[in-house]
Amino acid sequence: MPKERTRNIAGLHKMDQDFERRLLRQRNGETSVGNSPVQTPPSPVSCSPYLVSPRKSSGYSDRFIPSRAGASWEIGFSMIQEPTKQSPNIPRRAREISSENGKDGVAYSCLLKNELLGAGIEDIKETSPVDERRPVSTGKERRNLFSFQVTPKKACENLDPVSPYSLSPVGDKSQKLLRSPRKQMRKISKIPFKVLDAPELQDDFYLNLVDWSILNTLSVGLGTCVYLWNACTSQVTRLCDLSGDSDTVTSVNWSERGNHLAVGTHKGYVQIWDVLANKKVSTLQGHTARVGALAWNGDILSSGSRDRFIFQRDIRTPSVLPERRLGGHRQEVCGLKWSPDKQHLASGGNDNKLFVWNQSSLSPVQQYTEHLAAVKAIAWSPHHHGLLASGGGTADRCIRFWNTLTQQPLQCIDTGSQVCNLAWSKHDNELVSTHGYSQNQILVWKYPSLCQVAKLTGHTYRVLYLAVSPDGEAIVTGAGDETLRFWNVFSKSRSNKECKSVLNLFNQIR
Repeated sequence: MPKERTRNIAGLHKMDQDFERRLLRQRNGETSVGNSPVQTPPSPVSCSPYLVSPRKSSGYSDRFIPSRAGASWEIGFSMIQEPTKQSPNIPRRAREISSENGKDGVAYSCLLKNELLGAGIEDIKETSPVDERRPVSTGKERRNLFSFQVTPKKACENLDPVSPYSLSPVGDKSQKLLRSPRKQMRKISKIPFKVLDAPELQDDFYLNLVDWSILNTLSVGLGTCVYLWNACTSQVTRLCDLSGDSDTVTSVNWSERGNHLAVGTHKGYVQIWDVLANKKVSTLQGHTARVGALAWNGDILSSGSRDRFIFQRDIRTPSVLPERRLGGHRQEVCGLKWSPDKQHLASGGNDNKLFVWNQSSLSPVQQYTEHLAAVKAIAWSPHHHGLLASGGGTADRCIRFWNTLTQQPLQCIDTGSQVCNLAWSKHDNELVSTHGYSQNQILVWKYPSLCQVAKLTGHTYRVLYLAVSPDGEAIVTGAGDETLRFWNVFSKSRSNKECKSVLNLFNQIR
């Protein structure tokens, strides 16, 4: 028995030496299985198959364990591809949910970077969309997260030390990331909350047939008639009918107090109607062609016509004071808007020009000629003094922003379709635009980032008409499909909520 046991032990020792020689041959690049002339005793560090992975070779190896110690985790983590284009077969509701959960995905990605890579991100705002987990790679792209080659790199060297008394499963940076406030994305309904029929609503880019008064009354020009719709009672009344004069309505615009309505006609007349008394106050003559644009400044009414002129008249004394005739456009005037401070008038024409006028000069004080098509969409910002936005027609498709204080262009964005109207939100730095050829959509933009907040569709013709509700939350759009659609697009006003505390003495006054 003792001799057999000694023989077995000697055999095991010989087998261990053969295993060590085989590992040494693989380390030195030898593929021969025969006896090796190497007699140097192997180092225990170099022989350990658990610390270093053997290089890929065509010879025999009895075990192959990948080494993760030297893997480049930052690059590997960035190689996780995200879907860049959604399949058209995905339902619309599923696409909306995925877009709404986009910020949650960014927060989760930052959390993984903190815990695995030690990125040290404390706020989602620190992650700019420029890097977007896409590092600049050189050479052949590798998609394996685990590397089978050792690179001299210290792993987890940037991870934050975790306090032994912490009860959280994540580090300090990740805790700050999770506690950082995240603004909820405002949800805009893609469906209009009301749709009204508008028969004989003309499909003409150069007309302005819809306006919303401060008294919450909507005026619409339909063919030869002007109709009023009360948004509080939903009552519809007919204000006037021009069929007896063989004329048609080409523009409508409410006064600032909401008691007078200006009506432009195809024959070049401008009628002033007292809505409360339901009677015509006066008829202004002078234009020799249709009046497609109107704008009020107190009791001063500006009218733009196809005869290329802009008239400014005081409706209180139309027969005493002569009108101011502004000449500068070489084609039809299709857009007019006064600035919020009532000091400057912006006009757009079919000659692709945008002019700015003051109250004293008969020639434009500023001229902008960068648009490549007719300029009908004009809007002054109520939040930034001197900021003017304008949109071009089918050949231009751009929304441009101008600093009228320095006469410098600011920004420009190509919308991809004809820009028909522009309107600013009264409460936030947001802008809504309506479009014609070829997408017929309604877009809500964030300024100055010009990020698209929402895209609304539903009209089958060009969305040529736009008006904002007096509270600044809803809009109404009109199109050649003879429908008026009402949308909730802007956020509510930031009204100061009344304090309920008993310490507030003003609540106790009767």
